[in-house]
Amino acid sequence: MDEVFRALADPSRRALLDALHARGGQSLRELGEGLAMTRQAVAKHLGVLEVAGLVVTSWHGREKHHHLNAAPINDVADRWIRRYDRARAQTLADLRQALEENDVSDDFVYVSYIRTTSEKLWQALTDPAFITRYYGGGGPTSDWGEGSPVYWSMGGEEPHDWDQHVLEADPPRRLSYTWHNYQPEMQEMFGWSDEQLAEMQQEKRSKVTFDIEPAGSAVKLTVTHDDFAPDSVMREGVSQGWPGILSNLKSLLETGEVAVEG
Repeated sequence: MDEVFRALADPSRRALLDALHARGGQSLRELGEGLAMTRQAVAKHLGVLEVAGLVVTSWHGREKHHHLNAAPINDVADRWIRRYDRARAQTLADLRQALEENDVSDDFVYVSYIRTTSEKLWQALTDPAFITRYYGGGGPTSDWGEGSPVYWSMGGEEPHDWDQHVLEADPPRRLSYTWHNYQPEMQEMFGWSDEQLAEMQQEKRSKVTFDIEPAGSAVKLTVTHDDFAPDSVMREGVSQGWPGILSNLKSLLETGEVAVEG
């Protein structure tokens, strides 16, 4: 947390975070053009923000894109505020979701540091007993072999086959699978018309990837949900859903309890 506070203390770095809040996925060149800083100064400040975990990156061809990661800000709230005022702390926890909703890049990127081992985190990502707890019921199930189907439960009912498949499984380092499209089973839940559902079903399928890296006494989890169509409805939906799920995953592994009840 010292690195987080050190990074936030500089107004130029806060300006960079504001720029990424307004539009995520910007390159070094784009950030330099939007702010009154040289490219060298921008690169130096971004390095500090990356070390603090406030900025994460993804590669698009030869171009490096930068994304705001709100998880460390939420960790500040978890450490000092929730014990005194749960309701107010939950409002601060919602900052993570609010910031991610405003990241309008095609990719959703989220980084969290969890006090656990790579093996236990892999188990939490693949074991139905873990999954149903931090998803608030339901979630994906599979044997998690490459090419295997991934079935999905909306919470309690039998899992659905929505044509999802495991793309990559390298325990305990990387797991990737295709995401589901919008389905008729969701229509009544969300009140969509037949026309709305038909339009949303035309979107290309996205995918989600979990990268696991040891980080001292903790593990770094990077979740990248990408391959969205432009102006994707699914992109908006996952940006609202993932922060709560991943907050529950972190809390479950560290404390044995979820942070947000389903």
